[in-house]
Amino acid sequence: MTHYQLDRSEVRRLVESVRGGAATRSLSSATSGPSSARSELDEVAVARLFAISTWTTLVEPGDAVAGIVIGAVGADRALTMLIEGCAAAQWREALPAELSHELTEADLDAAVERWRPRLSSRSALRALAAAARCGARLVIPADPVWPAGFADLGAHAPLALWVRGVLRELSHPGGSVAIVGSRDATNYGEHVAMDLASGLSDRGLAVVSGAAYGIDGMAHRASLASRGATVAYLAGGVDRLYPSAHHELLLRVMASGAVVSELACGSAPTKWRFLQRNRLIAAASQATVVVEAGRRSGSLNTAGHAAALGRPLGAVPGPVTSATSAGCHRLLREYDAHCVTSAADIVELVFGPVGEPPRLVDDTPDSNDGADVADGSGPGTGGGLRGDAAETVRVLDALSRRAERTVDDVARGAGMAPRAVVAVLGVLALDGTVEETSKGWRRVG
Repeated sequence: MTHYQLDRSEVRRLVESVRGGAATRSLSSATSGPSSARSELDEVAVARLFAISTWTTLVEPGDAVAGIVIGAVGADRALTMLIEGCAAAQWREALPAELSHELTEADLDAAVERWRPRLSSRSALRALAAAARCGARLVIPADPVWPAGFADLGAHAPLALWVRGVLRELSHPGGSVAIVGSRDATNYGEHVAMDLASGLSDRGLAVVSGAAYGIDGMAHRASLASRGATVAYLAGGVDRLYPSAHHELLLRVMASGAVVSELACGSAPTKWRFLQRNRLIAAASQATVVVEAGRRSGSLNTAGHAAALGRPLGAVPGPVTSATSAGCHRLLREYDAHCVTSAADIVELVFGPVGEPPRLVDDTPDSNDGADVADGSGPGTGGGLRGDAAETVRVLDALSRRAERTVDDVARGAGMAPRAVVAVLGVLALDGTVEETSKGWRRVG
């Protein structure tokens, strides 16, 4: 027997290697009823998990069409339809009547055109094998550890999560707060980030950030030093710890917290993926605090997502002469951010002025790549970029300055339809950003 024309035993071995414990039992129970809640997955569950895993290799983060379709018909049926080459009309007919008005045939046709270039059984198996090698676990929305805040992302929520570390820290019982800021942090910014993160850890809250240089890294380090829980959301696969200089830090995060990505193992971090990663940081947290940020810092993009989701937003004031605090001052002045000077301020931001929560006793052993908050960042806006601008970022991410790439190569890398790639390349060629050679396209400069 086979799953999607692949050897059943191989698929089962890989799927079971990325599932375990309560997460596995929850899916088995949801699939076949309480009597089958056991450690061994049945055939339906294996096929479904493999399909979910495969979709994390096919779509770019935040793909709303994929979110709607998979939420309506299931990952396994959607994958079967993609493999069988179903027309847009068939996809639309498969949707419940109440959802069919949300997607036109043109929407579905464009989506299928951008998914199909990445459809590869070899890639799907390679991603699963890489996850198994590094000890990553596949977490799906049906699992009890799935962050409840992701529901606010709607169709833009992740299809699944790849996690290394302690699964239960995805939904920390004491709550969680995102601390983000500039990669080019000053001593002042790092000191404040350290005080805030350690203070939150002492109060039993988890610290969420993006593992970047500067403020993000200091927030993780301070939480670890205080023996608190911290979660790092990455813009690439969890088998490729990025930035590389934080490899040891991320290994330490895994020991007591978690390193998380919605992208399959083997996926490279790109500017577009950093922007989309920021929505997860904001959605997974009960509040977001920006410690230091330049006027167009990527951490403002995270702030934009938090504001769009209705999450409390805080900003730390800095010296009026500091360029690295200009973004924080702008949040305070123009976007109704709360002034934060201590961990107590953040606790009040999250829980209100009713007193601080008790310290929980555990009995078990940014990227600056981004867009401005003023660009309209939020769930569904592509991290502050809309329409043509978003597609331009994705095409440029997929191109190289040293090697030429064909349109099909760029389409696979960008997660776009080939005809859409051709249109973007034409515009970029006019302003000299890219050039075409006999071997393909490359970036210039």
